[in-house]
Amino acid sequence: MKVIVPNDLGGSRLDRALAALYPAHSRSFLARLVEDGRVSVGGRHVTKPSHRLDPGDEIELDIPPPAPAEIASQNLPLTILHEDDDIVVLDKPPGLVVHPAAGHADQTLVNALLFHVKDLSGVGGELRPGIVHRLDKDTSGVLLVAKTPAALEALASQFRARTIEKRYTALVHGSVRAARGTIDRPIGRDGRDRLTA
Repeated sequence: MKVIVPNDLGGSRLDRALAALYPAHSRSFLARLVEDGRVSVGGRHVTKPSHRLDPGDEIELDIPPPAPAEIASQNLPLTILHEDDDIVVLDKPPGLVVHPAAGHADQTLVNALLFHVKDLSGVGGELRPGIVHRLDKDTSGVLLVAKTPAALEALASQFRARTIEKRYTALVHGSVRAARGTIDRPIGRDGRDRLTA
């Protein structure tokens, strides 16, 4: 794939420019391609994601075909609400991790998906085949899974543009004083321990 750097991306880091030019791929994925020698600027291979670009530079990008999923398929219970040629809609139960991560190498929703849904390997990467969004381990709800690269990109762009509406219901313990409210405290991962909220 070849592209010319537009004027508004002149002076940008290579990884940031690639993320703007190829929105279907994450910046970290594109940075790995640079580090792996799969990107050239002006005919010369560049291996530093921080390389600065000039307007008019020609970038050539070699994106490898999707790797087959190497995660083991496991016959875990899975509630499929809808399935067609493009997507699968699941009812994710609480307590189930969506994809393999630190501390959860298997027994995940992805392991179950690979058992129950055929032809999912390679769609979206080997660790998260078909996964467009996720729900936390202890959260239950509807999860959309793409079965084709086109469906993955279409769903991802809808999530980015916030044209997919998400609704959450919270179960609380105790007495709630008001019917409505605002959470005004920081919510996110611990800066030092990513497994801590």
